[in-house]
Amino acid sequence: MTSVIHHAMAPERNLVVVRHGLTEWASDGRHTGATDIPLLPSGEIEARALQPVLAQFSFGLVLSSPRTRARDTAALAGFPDALIDDDLVEWDYGGDEGITSDAIRAARPGWDMWTDGFAGDAETLDQVVARADRVIVRALAAPGDVLAFAHGHFLRILGARWIEQPGIMAQRFTVEPASTCHLGWKDHRRVIHRWNDHV
Repeated sequence: MTSVIHHAMAPERNLVVVRHGLTEWASDGRHTGATDIPLLPSGEIEARALQPVLAQFSFGLVLSSPRTRARDTAALAGFPDALIDDDLVEWDYGGDEGITSDAIRAARPGWDMWTDGFAGDAETLDQVVARADRVIVRALAAPGDVLAFAHGHFLRILGARWIEQPGIMAQRFTVEPASTCHLGWKDHRRVIHRWNDHV
């Protein structure tokens, strides 16, 4: 009973997450983890278009993945001083970095990223889940609502974990470039208010 009461009385911080704007590799469907690909000019336009959307909120903490595409999206959206959080990086695809899903399936028939994972020294789904959980803990302890700029697969997993579902539930979500997702609360439970909003 004590833990339930404490949970109900704890500040219910909202978390708004943004996928970075379009890049060349994202446009081509290539898995982009650690490779530091810049935004396309169209991606920069998308990022600037986020300014009036995000200006409607007041944030106590703004975070960004260290990757250039996320940091530049944050800056162009009006948050050049976003704090870097290494936990917000994209899934490390290991030996499948820069390769499309179709090409992977051609080499490994029947492959499914959510159940089979990636080649080489790639992160496992469980490792990405652990990072997403740390981001959620940091958001819940923040001095106000939180804004975070990150990457597609990572944010899908973060969305699943926000509603306390297993990481593989992320396969049922999609996040387009420069879209926003609003994670919040209803009746003291974490919920998804809006998902994959695109300007």
